[in-house]
Amino acid sequence: MKPRFIDIDGRRYLWHDIVQLRREQLAVYAQMTQPTLFQLLEDHRPATLASAADRYLEPSLFDA
Repeated sequence: MKPRFIDIDGRRYLWHDIVQLRREQLAVYAQMTQPTLFQLLEDHRPATLASAADRYLEPSLFDA
């Protein structure tokens, strides 16, 4: 049998009300969007320089 009430700091709350408030919080959280801190730029490097592993395998420090 599930409890109908929960005691928090000596106050009694209906468990159903707590669950409903949590669902409302999750719905608001799902709709929130966070703005970007800076503009995302395209990476125009060649494919061999795109990842750190590829740059390690094929260093281009002295290519000029």
